[in-house]
Amino acid sequence: MMMPKIRKAEQDLIALGIAVAAILLFVATGSKVMPSVMRSLLGNGSSPDNLLVTAMLLNIALIIFGWRRYRELMDEVSERRKAEETARRLAETDPLTGCLNRRAMAQATEDLRARSNAHGKSIAFVMVDIDNFKQINDMNGHTAGDTVLTTLADRLREKLPNDALLARLGGDEFAFVMPFENMNMKRIDDLVMQLFESLGKGIMIDNMKIEATMSIGVATDRDSSQAGSKPADATALMHRADIAMYHAKKRGKNRFYWFEPNMENELRFRNELEVGIKRGVLAGEFVPYYEQQVDLSTGELTGFEMLARWHSPELGLVSPEVFIPIAEDIGLISDLSEQLIEQALNDAKEWADDLSLSVNISPVQMRDPWFPQRLLKMLVKHNFPNHRLEIEITESCLHENVGMVRSMLSSLRNQGVRVSLDDFGTGYSSLEQLRSLPFDRLKIDRSFVTELRKTDANSKIIDAIVSLGNGLDMPITVEGIEDQQILDALKTMGHLKGQGYLYGKPEDANTVRRRLQEAGKLAKERPALSSGRISGSDTDQSLEAPAPKVAKA
Repeated sequence: MMMPKIRKAEQDLIALGIAVAAILLFVATGSKVMPSVMRSLLGNGSSPDNLLVTAMLLNIALIIFGWRRYRELMDEVSERRKAEETARRLAETDPLTGCLNRRAMAQATEDLRARSNAHGKSIAFVMVDIDNFKQINDMNGHTAGDTVLTTLADRLREKLPNDALLARLGGDEFAFVMPFENMNMKRIDDLVMQLFESLGKGIMIDNMKIEATMSIGVATDRDSSQAGSKPADATALMHRADIAMYHAKKRGKNRFYWFEPNMENELRFRNELEVGIKRGVLAGEFVPYYEQQVDLSTGELTGFEMLARWHSPELGLVSPEVFIPIAEDIGLISDLSEQLIEQALNDAKEWADDLSLSVNISPVQMRDPWFPQRLLKMLVKHNFPNHRLEIEITESCLHENVGMVRSMLSSLRNQGVRVSLDDFGTGYSSLEQLRSLPFDRLKIDRSFVTELRKTDANSKIIDAIVSLGNGLDMPITVEGIEDQQILDALKTMGHLKGQGYLYGKPEDANTVRRRLQEAGKLAKERPALSSGRISGSDTDQSLEAPAPKVAKA
């Protein structure tokens, strides 16, 4: 690549030498030729020497050539400067929005921090991320997604002061930096609230209004909790603001948080959990536990609900309320859930034929149209009767594509699998959905049951749900039965199934198998029993807090 440039430089140098020589020759010859030409024209002298005239004309031609080459060189220099400026601009700005890019933002932030600190000011680094942007793209197309990004960039510019920096860091993530007086952090709060109001107006695209929200994290270069602390550099600020923004998303999105040191500890712990979950799925650290389900009128054991447990080598027994949401976020919930279902089907095929198995299905799994086929294949693989399996979904599964959920549930019911609506009363399902969706059973959430002995209002709510179930021909299962007082109250409300600590804690597969064997409730063992409830299980649990319900997966 260097040889053409060297030749070009040599050519330019030769052209310059020729032009200079031509000018010198013109000056030398012109002083002799021009007077002779003038005298000849006036008729006062002889004609000039032809050789000198030729030399002068040649000099003029060379001067014209040199001038043209000079103009060409100037044009080339101008074009080169424009190209360099374009390259620099492309290297520093985002082509879609015109904002700074991530690389340029880091240096610009550091420069602004230095200038602001020199004048006794601090800077705030604000991270902005559009919530559910992938869904906006999927539903409206990438052109609409680009319009959302450019509109947000324009609205940010409108609200930001002139001395602020604005960048698109990538995807749907923006950031801005602005100086502020050390004692006036409220200025940042007010500006962020204005941004929420601006985006809350929606974005019109082809006569269609797109609603978008954002999560925001804010960090300052001086930790207000430590007087005299050293200002954070641009990299640390970006990291802290990102952590605060992530915290806002975990708290429900469409909100903002200032960075606090404990957030970093939470994020570090979450990262450890993510690594542990990925390893645990491969290592088989997740195992099914089983909670008894009983006919409240007779006390007869009718089946078990499978609940997930994680035996982590580093963290011990981790609550499902901790690892299930993380598994959903990192895309492992389907693998984890199906691994547990496989184990549960293998365990349950040894139980008596009149015992059912209930498993929880995550909303994430209900977005996968191939899930029913995989579940049916597992039933065939383990030779487990379809009618003995009951899947439980929560009302949150009904928020998105109700049509697809209806199709998936109908497909499973047509093959004999039963479907129950879990945690009924805590979500947003409508009577129309209950009527039109293929549910076989309603499950009343434990939150209504545990307070049953305290208020009459909860009793009326449960009565109403039972009446609704009877009207829709849907049997009821009650969760959270922890003492005899609750059981006695529920028995007066009709023919119900129930589960809870009154009947024992959830137990692992080996313990359940041993108890079933003692009760004669394994396959091919059917002695007459006065009660189907498993004897010997731990029933004195009324003083203990209930174990969290698991594996909404």
